[in-house]
Amino acid sequence: MSDLELHPDEALCEPSPGPGPVTELFPAREVPLGGVRGVFVERVLPQRDIPTVGAWCFFDHFGTPTVAGTGEAHDIEPHPHIGLQTVTWPFEGRIRHRDSVGSDVEIEPGQLNLMTSGHGIAHSEYGDRSRPAGHGLQLWIALPGESASVTPHFEQHRDLPVYTDDGLRAIVLIGTLGGVRSPATAYTPIVGADIRIEPGTTIELPLDPSFEHAVMLIDGAATVAGTEPPTGPLLYLGTGRDPLALSSAEGAHLVLIGGEPFGEELVMWWNFVGRTHDEIVAAREAWEARDTARFPDIAGHTPDQRIPAPPLPPLHLKPRKRRC
Repeated sequence: MSDLELHPDEALCEPSPGPGPVTELFPAREVPLGGVRGVFVERVLPQRDIPTVGAWCFFDHFGTPTVAGTGEAHDIEPHPHIGLQTVTWPFEGRIRHRDSVGSDVEIEPGQLNLMTSGHGIAHSEYGDRSRPAGHGLQLWIALPGESASVTPHFEQHRDLPVYTDDGLRAIVLIGTLGGVRSPATAYTPIVGADIRIEPGTTIELPLDPSFEHAVMLIDGAATVAGTEPPTGPLLYLGTGRDPLALSSAEGAHLVLIGGEPFGEELVMWWNFVGRTHDEIVAAREAWEARDTARFPDIAGHTPDQRIPAPPLPPLHLKPRKRRC
C-alpha cells in the first residue's frame, strides 16, 4: 500500500483529548494513485478534524464503483514505509505482495495481511489480471514511539476469530472485540472488525468505552447509534460508547475501527509516519539514496522498478490541529 499523491500534505496529528460520544460524518475524498491505468481510491483518513482514530491514521477504500479509473487490477511498484503497520483486507480479487524482508505471498479475500515497517521496509503490490478488479480496504496503524523502530516483519492470518450474536457476525481483524481477540500483532490498544448484519437485526455491540471508534458502511443499509450513514463516508462515534446500537432492515456490511486515543504527536508525509520533520527528511533521503541498509532490495524487482519520493514542501512540517 502506498500514498502516491504527487504533492502529499504534511500532517502532524496531535493527541486526541477524547470527545465523548458523537456522531459525525466525514466524507471520503477521491485520491489518484497514479500510473497509466488511472487508479483511484476513496480516502477517509486522515481528515483535517480527525487525523487519527485510536492509532488508525490512514484508511483507503479501493475498487468502489463511485471512483474514477478503468477498474483494472493495478500494480504498485516498490516504495518505502516507516513508523507504521499496513493492513490489507480484500473483499474481492487477489494481490501479490512482495517486500524487503523476503515475503512473497498472494493476498486473497478472508486473509488479513499485516506488514510492520518499523525503522524501514519496502514493498510492492501487483494485481491479478486473471480475476475481476480488486475491492477492499487498506489502512495504516501508527506505531507508538517505543515501537516505532521495531524490526520490520510481515504476517498473514487466514483463520481469524469471530464475534457472533443474534444476526451479527464480526471478524476481528486486530485487537479485541467483545472478548474475542485477534492473533495479529498490535502495539497499542486497538480494534478493527469486519461486521455483517443480517436483515431484520437489532442488536447492541459491546465496545470498550475508553476507545474512540468509527464505522464505515460498505454495503446495504444500517442504523448506527441512531444515525443512518450512507456508503462511503466515515461515521465518527467518539469515545465513551458501550454498547453500540446497530440495526438493519435489509442487511448490512460495515467495518469498525477504534482504539485508545493516541497520546502522541505524529508527522505523516507520503509513506512515512514519524515524530519530527527531520525524521521524515532522513527517511526520504535514505530512500532516494537507495540505502539498502534501511530499505533493502525486494527479490524479483530490478533497481529501476521503484517509486521515487516526491519533493518535500518548501517549509518545515508543522502540526495539523485536531478539531474533534
